[in-house]
Amino acid sequence: MDFLLQFIPAELTSLEALGLIIFSYFTSAVTVTFGIGGGVMMLMAMASILPVATVIPVHGAVQMGSNGGRAIMMGSHLDWSIFKYFVLGSVLGAIIAGQVVVSLPKDWLRLILGVFVIWVVWAPKLNKRNTNPLAFLPIGLGTTFASMFVGATGLLVAAFLSPEKLGRMATVSTQATCTMVQHGLKVIVFGALGFTFWDWLPLIVIMVITGFIGTYTGKYILHKIPDRLFGMLFKAMLTLLAIRLVYIAGLNLLPF
Repeated sequence: MDFLLQFIPAELTSLEALGLIIFSYFTSAVTVTFGIGGGVMMLMAMASILPVATVIPVHGAVQMGSNGGRAIMMGSHLDWSIFKYFVLGSVLGAIIAGQVVVSLPKDWLRLILGVFVIWVVWAPKLNKRNTNPLAFLPIGLGTTFASMFVGATGLLVAAFLSPEKLGRMATVSTQATCTMVQHGLKVIVFGALGFTFWDWLPLIVIMVITGFIGTYTGKYILHKIPDRLFGMLFKAMLTLLAIRLVYIAGLNLLPF
């Protein structure tokens, strides 16, 4: 496995790099199958291996490519009325985040996001909502801003997409395309702030390739899942990930 060393930064061993490359395949398959989850799983893996300062920008670059693969493969199902407003809001959110010089308290942000996602997914009045596409302008702004600090906010974007209304294919396609844009803007912001993506580019490219292969696996499974079952799994995955955010934030915020 030492041949991998020529493609990866000195901070990683060949075994760690191989683990991330293989994990990229599985997380992409999970995301396509359930509509959400792979980004957070990848963030957890990177946080346990990569230097702290590199986690969010490298994760953003990998997820941009991974979501880009899903966006291309499922582009015919994209809900353009949602996407165009989300992009506009995301650009505004990235501009604002780029001006912030003091990091927000990450654990409070995790706690707020986790509780909010649970509320959005399970509150009866929101389950019956008929969301105006224009609402995705502030959604894009807020989630992109938050993404600069906590990394993976795909679950928050997904919380506003209703599989019951859009269908499983449009839900996954729209979520992937919106998140691709979000991570792309993150890469631009961190690059402007001085992060050296070039040192990590070979590893990022290899992880994107294995993630694209995982996308094919997940897409095959997705076609086999009925809409009703997908909606149940989608909500369950969102809820579990939100509970995890609340749990981690609670551990770090509690005084004992």
